[in-house]
Amino acid sequence: MTGLMVDFIISLDGYASAEGWPGFWGMEGPEYLAWIDSEGEKRHVSLMGATTYRLMSGFAAQAPDDPGFAELNALPKVVFSSTLEPPLAWKNTELVRGDAVEAVREMKRSETRPLRTLGSLSLCRALLAAGLVDRFRVVVFPVITGATGRERIFDAYPDVRLDLVESRTFDGRLQLLEYAPTVLDGPPGATGGQDAGGPGQAS
Repeated sequence: MTGLMVDFIISLDGYASAEGWPGFWGMEGPEYLAWIDSEGEKRHVSLMGATTYRLMSGFAAQAPDDPGFAELNALPKVVFSSTLEPPLAWKNTELVRGDAVEAVREMKRSETRPLRTLGSLSLCRALLAAGLVDRFRVVVFPVITGATGRERIFDAYPDVRLDLVESRTFDGRLQLLEYAPTVLDGPPGATGGQDAGGPGQAS
């Protein structure tokens, strides 16, 4: 069995991107970039939806010699989509056309490598709501993009309690926050709740 991590970069007001802003909101620094490189070297299976696949595979095709994409190219990747057709051009990529939640539930039972999402807001929301997420990690960039923000991450999420398990500051301004999530069945004071558990635990 293995664990599943949802992994996002976000603005302070919860957007995944913003119109007119550069990548990483122009605030990536040497500590953060070094950490990204070190994370890329960790062997895991990357999970994504069709929109993220189209975007990232296009970037990878345009920059075949980029070190960051070289790491991603080498990783095993699973794409959940009913619109993409096999065979997929991005190497080391498997297409799953069935129910993503059930497929990931089975992957958690059978896979030995860690599972980690890449982008894919709808997929991440469905996996969290199903209680399959063991770790929820965000890197918070100190910007508010209320006027230009795109892709609000937490819209339509269930109520979730987050227990902090790790935190870190990069370059004196970016905050990494890693949580163990518990999906709540009702208001925070109610009994119950769907505890995702720790890495390696079955959900």
